[in-house]
Amino acid sequence: MAEKLESLKDLKKATKATKTAKAATEEATVEENVVRKSKKDKQGRSYATGRRKDAVARVWIKAGKGNITINEKSIDQYFARPVLKMIINQPFEVANRVNEFDVVCTVKGGGLSGQAGAIKHGISRALNIYEPELRDCLKKAGFLTRDDRAVERKKYGKAKARRSYQFSKR
Repeated sequence: MAEKLESLKDLKKATKATKTAKAATEEATVEENVVRKSKKDKQGRSYATGRRKDAVARVWIKAGKGNITINEKSIDQYFARPVLKMIINQPFEVANRVNEFDVVCTVKGGGLSGQAGAIKHGISRALNIYEPELRDCLKKAGFLTRDDRAVERKKYGKAKARRSYQFSKR
């Protein structure tokens, strides 16, 4: 920038030119970073960890017929409630990959609802690793973000986290 600036208009033009140049270089670097490679082990599986509340799920997915195994049990044996099965299958429905992947996972901690959420998070992350092109639809649905809500701790002087003991006038 060796040119001489005569007025404020010249200064505005110069700053605008540098901003557009910076924006162009940033767009070029963003486009370069978009290329992602799928990661698979020797058996053709992708691994990811999912978490929700106190539950942690270790998830492996590979191409298959849609079998889901949780702690060496089928999904029908492990989760009796249809809502929990629906939660687990959501990533496949969003990505239009229903019955295309076999899922094997181990899950520990928390209750059934937290475990289902952890498995959903793990499946979403594993799908993202297996097929990086699915990242946009999974991210848009909010499946790649960990839901960090947890139970609030109990405070002293309270019956529960916030509930007070019953007041007695006499």
